[in-house]
Amino acid sequence: MADQKKRGPTKPVGKPTEDEILLKSSIEQRKDLPAVVARGESWRVLRIMGEFVEGFDELAGLGPAVSIFGSARTSPDQPIYQKCVETARLLGEAGFAIITGGGPGLMQAANQGAREAGACSVGLNIELPFEQHENPYADLKIDFRYFFVRKTMFVKYAQAFVIFPGGFGTLDELFESLTLIQTEKITDFPVVLFDSAYWAPLLDWLKKTVEGNGNISVGDLDLIEVTDSPQEVVDHVVTRYTMDLKAWAEANGMGELNPGGQGRGRGCG
Repeated sequence: MADQKKRGPTKPVGKPTEDEILLKSSIEQRKDLPAVVARGESWRVLRIMGEFVEGFDELAGLGPAVSIFGSARTSPDQPIYQKCVETARLLGEAGFAIITGGGPGLMQAANQGAREAGACSVGLNIELPFEQHENPYADLKIDFRYFFVRKTMFVKYAQAFVIFPGGFGTLDELFESLTLIQTEKITDFPVVLFDSAYWAPLLDWLKKTVEGNGNISVGDLDLIEVTDSPQEVVDHVVTRYTMDLKAWAEANGMGELNPGGQGRGRGCG
């Protein structure tokens, strides 16, 4: 269409990532060498399995942890950066390891806070088609080629999600966590949004439009806690974790368990 708005390139031109290769359409992949591509796809499953094995192996002894998400574009001189550092530090002092995407911005802030608390600071890096910023505060770094493997680690090893202002990637993690809770794939999982002013328009739309049209149930938005206070984040996460631990112990006929954690996985010393 002549009047269609032109779009610029979505990413720098370079070597395709493994995710990009995996997700190419069947027509793109098979138009030249279908038999060769089919064999390559089968072997790719082993590489994916290897990533799961490495992630499980490295994080198995992590203990209680919180995954923190937020924009990679936030600079250290912005107030929200320091709020993220403080939040992660307080969570670390409460006994939680901190898991991030291992990148710059608010991911770096969260890893910095974990380092200051002496808690395990985990960075789950992802292969991208452009050079990544090195996060100097992640003590345990694991590299992933596939987004879906990495996202499994964020959920599997965390007792809560704390979500700071961010873009598509941050929203992706937010809505995936809510979907998993709503469909009961994970239960009793705190989701905390930090910075009420940033999230207010989204929450308003979810309430008036999405819930208003019956596309989510009344009460689904109660799954989300919203705050502007690092201490309130910690209080909410610790309270929920302690309650869940007590309920689990009672259900399994065990005595009172210590809700604190060492926050120490393999490679965190």
